[in-house]
Amino acid sequence: MDVGIHIPSFKWSGGLERIAETLGAMAAAAEDGGCHSVSVMDHYFQMEAFYDVHEPMLEGYTTLGYLAAHTKRAKLRVLVTGVTYRPPGLLAKIVTTLDVLSRGRAELGIGAAWYEREHKGLGVEFPPTAERFERLEEALQICLQMWSDDDGPYAGKHYRLAETLGSPRPLSKPRPLIMIGGMGEKKTLALVARYADACNLFTPSLEEVRRKLDVLRGHCEAQGRPYEEIRKTILYTGQKFREGDMDGFVAEIEAYAPLGIQEVIVMPVGDRALELVEKLGTDVVPRLSKL
Repeated sequence: MDVGIHIPSFKWSGGLERIAETLGAMAAAAEDGGCHSVSVMDHYFQMEAFYDVHEPMLEGYTTLGYLAAHTKRAKLRVLVTGVTYRPPGLLAKIVTTLDVLSRGRAELGIGAAWYEREHKGLGVEFPPTAERFERLEEALQICLQMWSDDDGPYAGKHYRLAETLGSPRPLSKPRPLIMIGGMGEKKTLALVARYADACNLFTPSLEEVRRKLDVLRGHCEAQGRPYEEIRKTILYTGQKFREGDMDGFVAEIEAYAPLGIQEVIVMPVGDRALELVEKLGTDVVPRLSKL
């Protein structure tokens, strides 16, 4: 099982002047410790459900561009971008740019978006849920077309592109990995089965993750797609990692291996964030890599 780090908060000691230094150090420590991926938030505002909305929130792809220059091997992604944040053709162009400049390490993480306050705050359209999922499917189709040999037009219900010309092409072969985040059984997991290379689930419980994977398997069967083709990842939402209990964390995650989970993503936050990342390399990655 691979290990990745996800950075949901940029509030560290030293203030704004230390953000770049701390961010670079965390990414370097994760890579040196054998972590598979580094991901960041893709929000305009900090999430008020978890932190103070006035805390710093960096723009996701600018941040990944900075991290591309401070890493050499780790995969780079946002976890995940809302489909409403950028026009799909531009999003494909941005991910391609990151892929070229990182020498083939970019991945596209995408979802239907949910944070209404940030949309209203910065004047970005926030359609109803059903329309956001329609837009998500069209965005996936556009990205796939942009990364193919077809540079012709695209005509959908919500997006119309006169030409899907993408130059340069991504370095990733055959294209950047597409990860869809979310656990919705009727729409999100159905889109995973139809378009994505990877899913990302939360970890409310082992039983819940097992049930969601069973739903995904059913969607794959309906699409005639091998379930095994999809990379299964989880975003760890428990407390043992943040508390520094690496033995307890590993024991907890080991139970997910029989479900076919291929990557666990943890969230180091606060002034202990760098210390926690360093512990991954010594106490976690060597053990989980054997699963």
